[in-house]
Amino acid sequence: MEAVLALIGEDLKNVELQFKKDLHSDVPLIQKVSEYVISSGGKRIRPMLLILSAYLSGYRGNRHVPIASVIEFIHTATLLHDDVVDNANLRRGLASANSLWGNQASVLVGDFLYCKSFALMVADGDLNILKLLANATTVLAEGEVLQLIYTKNPEITEDQYIDVVRCKTAILLAAACQAGGIMGEVSPEREAALREFGMELGIAFQMVDDSLDYCASEEQFGKSIGHDLEEGKITLPLIHALKKCTADERKQIGEVIKKEIIAKDDFKTVFDLVGKYGGIDYALAMAKKYSDRSKKCLDIFDDSPEKSALLNLADFIVTRVK
Repeated sequence: MEAVLALIGEDLKNVELQFKKDLHSDVPLIQKVSEYVISSGGKRIRPMLLILSAYLSGYRGNRHVPIASVIEFIHTATLLHDDVVDNANLRRGLASANSLWGNQASVLVGDFLYCKSFALMVADGDLNILKLLANATTVLAEGEVLQLIYTKNPEITEDQYIDVVRCKTAILLAAACQAGGIMGEVSPEREAALREFGMELGIAFQMVDDSLDYCASEEQFGKSIGHDLEEGKITLPLIHALKKCTADERKQIGEVIKKEIIAKDDFKTVFDLVGKYGGIDYALAMAKKYSDRSKKCLDIFDDSPEKSALLNLADFIVTRVK
């Protein structure tokens, strides 16, 4: 990450300044909630990917900063809505917006950020980027509904889980990378390679996130540990354990998943079974596999500092602890 920040640190500072400019609203609550969430310490992975992909593609203008801001606005809108759906109390180690201002304010401010994002894209004037991000935002919404369909369903397969991840997480990373290629006017082959890099990396990112929900400390992770299980989300560590465990253990897990309120002993039972059958190790190994596949996508590009930074970012994503 140090190498990445050394290369684009100034751009990221400008993105933060762009946030403040674009978040202006005459409604004080909108600005207050938006600024709270945006400034709460996100990793800015999506803006990083867009900026580095644009530079890798030969872009040397100044549109990458506002478009990177738009990508983060879309991401932040999804977080506001997700935390309401999930009844989350923590986000990035701080109280979630819905726990401070209520569900109604969180949903409506999320709507504001979506609308603001599209207004900024229209102002940018690039129809190809507008189409790309409009499609990505649609897929994001589909992913959230798809995840809802699979909630509390111990029969979910690994392929179905990856379908959800592609839609709800990876699509925006893919769009960030592809947008950089569009700005640099690269060939269709290189644009597709950037998109696939982001998609594979996005899957790896979510697999690590889902693993951390079972093994990180709450202080490190910045979210409540075990929250996925509490919300009935069957993620890769648990899917692997369900595939490997005995029929009695599978029944036991199924009973826990279906409970409205999960007791500490129930959490321990499931966490112990995930550990017993190597669910965390399996998910992290799969994340490494997808990260390695993402890096192969960049073979079409010549070596450069930007390419090295993207490869470093791919390594960081699968070794992070929060």
